[in-house]
Amino acid sequence: MKYENINYLYLLPIVFIMAFAYFIFYKNRQNAIKKFVKAELMDRIVESVSRRKQKIKAVLVVMALLFIIFSLVQPKWGYHWEDVERRGIDIVVAVDTSRSMLADDIKPNRLQAAKREINDLINIVDGDRIGLVAFAGTAFLQCPLTLDYGAFNLFLDDLNTNLIPVGGTSFGEAIKKSMSAFSSKLKKHKAIVLITDGEDHQGNAMEMAKEAKEQGIIIYTVGVGKKEGAYIKLKDGKGNKTLLKDREGQVVKTHLDEVLLNKIALETGGAYTPAYGTQWGLANIYTNIIANMEEKQLGGRKVKLYENRFQIPLLIALILITLESLIGERTRARKTSLDRGG
Repeated sequence: MKYENINYLYLLPIVFIMAFAYFIFYKNRQNAIKKFVKAELMDRIVESVSRRKQKIKAVLVVMALLFIIFSLVQPKWGYHWEDVERRGIDIVVAVDTSRSMLADDIKPNRLQAAKREINDLINIVDGDRIGLVAFAGTAFLQCPLTLDYGAFNLFLDDLNTNLIPVGGTSFGEAIKKSMSAFSSKLKKHKAIVLITDGEDHQGNAMEMAKEAKEQGIIIYTVGVGKKEGAYIKLKDGKGNKTLLKDREGQVVKTHLDEVLLNKIALETGGAYTPAYGTQWGLANIYTNIIANMEEKQLGGRKVKLYENRFQIPLLIALILITLESLIGERTRARKTSLDRGG
């Protein structure tokens, strides 16, 4: 047996409160009768009221309340199999894992903030397959397209700036690896969400964007970090924070190329959204754009559906209430000697 709304069991104490209330009510009424009714009339009143029927009526009401609560819980037993068709969109999230993502202009840092936002995105994705690509100077497919969001989150948790051995940032490699994750040859139902905080160091981003467009893939870009850029803090062997420097000893400051990210998105019919501070757009991109894309069938499966049986306890409750209303509290009138003698 299964239950749809198990939280309604918290109403069970009301049953005991109702039973106690009936006990107190009848006891107080009896005391009131003894207090205000003359002694010679007491026997007649007691004889005219059936204590047994009073108890039965009280039990019927309490039991009816119990079955009403059981009905609210919505018990289910018995089941049938039903074919369910899965429809959705294929989404690949490509995340920049270069060292610039350690900048802390977004707390605790850009990469952790990005992972947090992607995790929130997973919570609203409904029936879509999702994959994960990590990129820096090159790109790797971390999680293939899947409906197992739990598995996706495991790969997401493992993302760090030491994952990609090649330094730098290559938008082109990220797009290329993301495209390879799509198995369908249909030129629709496919989207890439590219999350980065830097500049493209290889210069082939637009070439890859045009190729993605030819394959019917829409790219949505998210720019992470402040417009003015930020310095990159690293920890040395002693745990002290130092600023990242280039080969010439100059302090490196990361800059966001919003112009290029806009061009990539527009080339494929997508959109660019900035992520300054707490202002992120992943949820909006999915809810307002991606979720409205034409879906494809992702396969069907049989689902066991349990039959809802709340009608049975509800019917029993109605029967109990009806019986309670039909039972009076009076005893049957006794025949007097005059009635017997005629």
